[in-house]
Amino acid sequence: MINGEIIVDNFAGGGGASTGIEIAIGKSVDIAINHDPAAIAMHKANHPDTEHYTEDVWHVDPVEACNGRPVALAWFSPDCKHHSKAKGGKPVSKKIRGLAWVAVKWAKKVKPRVIMLENVEEFMDWGRLDEKNRPDPRYKGETFRRFVRQLEKQGYEVQFRLLRACDYGAPTIRRRFFMIARCDGSEIVWPEGTHAEPDGLEVIFGIKKPWVPVSDVLDFSLPCPSIFATSEEIMEQYGLRAVRPLSEKTMKRIARGLMKFVINNPKPFIVSIEEEEDCKAANLIQYHSEQTEGVRGQEIDRPLMTVDSSNRYGLVETFITQFNNNCEGQSVDLPLNTMTAHTNHFGEVRAFLVKYYGNGDNAVSCAEPIPTITAKDRMGLVVVNGENYMIDDIGLRMLTPRELFDAQGFPHDYIIDRDADGKEYPRSEQVARCGNAVCPPIPTALVRANLPELCMGVAV
Repeated sequence: MINGEIIVDNFAGGGGASTGIEIAIGKSVDIAINHDPAAIAMHKANHPDTEHYTEDVWHVDPVEACNGRPVALAWFSPDCKHHSKAKGGKPVSKKIRGLAWVAVKWAKKVKPRVIMLENVEEFMDWGRLDEKNRPDPRYKGETFRRFVRQLEKQGYEVQFRLLRACDYGAPTIRRRFFMIARCDGSEIVWPEGTHAEPDGLEVIFGIKKPWVPVSDVLDFSLPCPSIFATSEEIMEQYGLRAVRPLSEKTMKRIARGLMKFVINNPKPFIVSIEEEEDCKAANLIQYHSEQTEGVRGQEIDRPLMTVDSSNRYGLVETFITQFNNNCEGQSVDLPLNTMTAHTNHFGEVRAFLVKYYGNGDNAVSCAEPIPTITAKDRMGLVVVNGENYMIDDIGLRMLTPRELFDAQGFPHDYIIDRDADGKEYPRSEQVARCGNAVCPPIPTALVRANLPELCMGVAV
């Protein structure tokens, strides 16, 4: 509670809105509501001072929960799956699509000074369903407009915009719908983004910072097993479980990515691999005695990191492959593409390069202890600073939950692997919480801009 007022978060996923709000005001939200015990468990681990309700949002009485305390801010992140285009042509649930109406319930019963709501951009298309429970294009946006009018009838000014997390410092390109409604007579403020496209004029003239590349949050020290190795070999060499053989679609995605981000890329993202000192390489590097600590970025000129190996003659080129929507992947120089809640679709692909002198006989694998499989086949030649290198091996690993949370803009020390009682949190649950979560930098910016009186004394 600040100045006698409380903050309520009807949160989603891993609790990114609560985290962003806490960064802005310097304390945890007062009340957090979610129907999922697993989501509540992660929230409790990170926000132990918050009062938690493990209930359907419709079953929580706002008057009883607030207990006479005025509400400065009520945040809502209603389930987005049945609005999202990711649902495809599958039938949707009218009940789940209607969860946003709970914001009107809170507006009527406890009149929060400010209401903020986050969802997918298709939320603006909210309308009636046809006889097959699919969105009826004839009524596109009809229910959304009615929702806005209901808030206005309660005395709220309502504005909404689409915001990208990468514009506020998160290494993901994720774009979402945000609504701000307030009834206290103060102006609604949309904070200017702090970051922009690296080649844009705002960055060139120093007005904004460049987008944070995904390379900044990737751990290149993690093993990246050869795509040609069997599951047994990977288990023996790395102690990792793996699904082998890779599907034909996956192999085609990797091949397309190699052509785009390695072989035909005029400015490939390359990491040097050496034995001794760390070499902070942010550009193409050829090395003979240093070891890379970590480069951050994706070919997208956005975030990713660097890899470690024992072959001092090797170079490693890396990019992100995406296992959905027929994607060929992305460079690590850019922010990560938008992730989903159900499955980890992102993997890091590494092309291990060796000096090429014409016949491949002197190639040394960078993928030890996995044997060199393709040295003489010369899968592809890459020119690095005028010198020829050959693709000697290709590695693939899935991004870890920690990397995904970091890419969403969560603090690196955010607890994702155990609940408040120390019980281990499965990786699949970690990924699910991440994909559903709000990227914290945006709520931080929105709260600082619209509720500065709650943020006084908090370092920016």
